[in-house]
Amino acid sequence: MISRVDIEQRERQTLAPFAAFSAETRGRGFPQHDHPLRTVYQRDRDRIVHSTAFRRMEYKTQVFLAHEGDHFRTRLTHTIEVAQISRTLARNLRLNEDLTEAVALVHDVGHTPFGHSGEDVLDELLTDRDGFNHNRQSLRVVDILEQRYPEHPGLNLSYEVREGIVKHETTRAITHPDFDSGEWPTLEASLVDIADEVAYNAHDIDDGLRSGLIRLDDIRDLAIWGEQRDELFGHEEGTSGGENDQTRYRLVRWLVDRKARDVLDETQRRIDALGVVDMKTLRSAPSRVCAYSEAMAASVDGLKAFLRSRLYCHPQLMAKSERARQVVVTLFNSFKADPTLMPARFQEMLLTEQAETVIADYIAGMTDRYAERLYGDVN
Repeated sequence: MISRVDIEQRERQTLAPFAAFSAETRGRGFPQHDHPLRTVYQRDRDRIVHSTAFRRMEYKTQVFLAHEGDHFRTRLTHTIEVAQISRTLARNLRLNEDLTEAVALVHDVGHTPFGHSGEDVLDELLTDRDGFNHNRQSLRVVDILEQRYPEHPGLNLSYEVREGIVKHETTRAITHPDFDSGEWPTLEASLVDIADEVAYNAHDIDDGLRSGLIRLDDIRDLAIWGEQRDELFGHEEGTSGGENDQTRYRLVRWLVDRKARDVLDETQRRIDALGVVDMKTLRSAPSRVCAYSEAMAASVDGLKAFLRSRLYCHPQLMAKSERARQVVVTLFNSFKADPTLMPARFQEMLLTEQAETVIADYIAGMTDRYAERLYGDVN
């Protein structure tokens, strides 16, 4: 039988010196005895997978609403893809796969129903409360809202996993008294950031083609295909994604593999160039360690610009965004006018929390279908 101590010893022997060793964690907010078989990061991963917030992601929108088709990504399937890509990257750089997986699995548990449309609406409704951010909400979920243990609130995750949530790359930086904003997070957490982008760029192309909202001809001239454009697209001019599944799958595979290889090469180059030899030099590095190469970054920017203009802003998706706004605003105003419409647990939270914060907690935790059902009840 392999014990936790055996696993920790194996990490010391096999992982890179700048990896996050389980035995060197900065610990938990509420100290606990070590498990005889599982490391701290393995326990974190398991707590996340067994959480209610994790299960709810199955019925939360990624881009296309779950009821629009059984094959489109949901927030949960996106998360699983991010975890898979992250572990592959971590393995190749000799980093801690368990920490990487835990951060990947938890990074979206604070996301709202209806994808980014739901988040944008809550952000506007909470302007006077510093807005709404799904990363900050993810930390709130694991620190407060998940109630599974009598000894402490939340899941009591390790410092490194919680730091990976706080320092997940977004357009709005999150500050938290537990974490030094001047320190880079672990390289494991940084890999999840970029794996998140690798995953959603590729699967949004896949789902966009599958839906017919974009066509192969629309993406053929994107710079990211480079010299392999003709080989990748073959003779599929003028067809939609639904008319040639194998071409679509080939493009998605190539996108994930090409970008992952680029990240590995560039990250290793920066590790060497910046003199990263241990966790201390990693955290104090003068610039980002995990990144695309300059050429790949430019190509990815072009791909993201295309997705914003041609897919995310497509009239059909914008109509769904307006529906999401209507549902979220109605629910928010209804709960604010009559808090007794919320479950008893959230009514109790009103004794110690601002009403807008509690309402946001309740709405953000909803699945798409539950939000629609409640909307029908209160409307």
